[in-house]
Amino acid sequence: MDAENIFEIKGLKKSFGDHEVLKGIDISVHKGEVVSIIGASGSGKSTLLRCINLLEDPTGGEIIYRGNNILDSGFDLRQYRAKVSMVFQQFNLFNNMNVLKNCMIGQIKVLGRSKEEAREKALYYLDKVGMSAYIDARPAQLSGGQKQRVAIARALSMDSEVILFDEPTSALDPEMVGEVLLVMKSLAESGMTMLVVTHEMQFAKDVSSRVIFMDNGVVAEDAPPSTIFNAPKNPRTKEFLYRVLNKDI
Repeated sequence: MDAENIFEIKGLKKSFGDHEVLKGIDISVHKGEVVSIIGASGSGKSTLLRCINLLEDPTGGEIIYRGNNILDSGFDLRQYRAKVSMVFQQFNLFNNMNVLKNCMIGQIKVLGRSKEEAREKALYYLDKVGMSAYIDARPAQLSGGQKQRVAIARALSMDSEVILFDEPTSALDPEMVGEVLLVMKSLAESGMTMLVVTHEMQFAKDVSSRVIFMDNGVVAEDAPPSTIFNAPKNPRTKEFLYRVLNKDI
């Protein structure tokens, strides 16, 4: 039996003016998969995630989510955004709200939950990411790693089915990277479907079900981590990993 398909992305294109950033991307994502997307800066990785979340409007192609094209008119984007959450490089927390309220506001506004229910859910996930001691703190009082863990708790509080991570550790000091990766690893182990744009090769290698290498707006290689890191088929993948890891593959 085929694994349950969450996303089927077909011929996805995105241009900014004359500059074509995505040149026809085909990817499928199954339930429970952790798909890491790697590649040089400017290869289209973050634009791909932003198109999947419709923060950018694709120029062409289809994004099929559970059998429906999210680009069709009449598609319920509100429900979609509740099911597909995004965790950003820069956390995107509301600075005027404390940690608890940051994790409640989306539930109340988008999902229509009562304050009590939203609070209970937020507390549960803040505890999961080790942030329950900070519920009254404002974002300005937190370290980068703590902010990112709150952002992950916020995504989980929405009962998201998929979480898109856009370089979630790139804005963090090196000693804080580990605490965020640990939370992501435990999410992966719990069966959360995740698409992760990352520079953390060890995470991609150890935690992913599949690794996608993007190069110049196309998917140059899509394979299990063992293939990508030990025997990549595409010379561009090999060259990229040599530069990043400083060793021959």
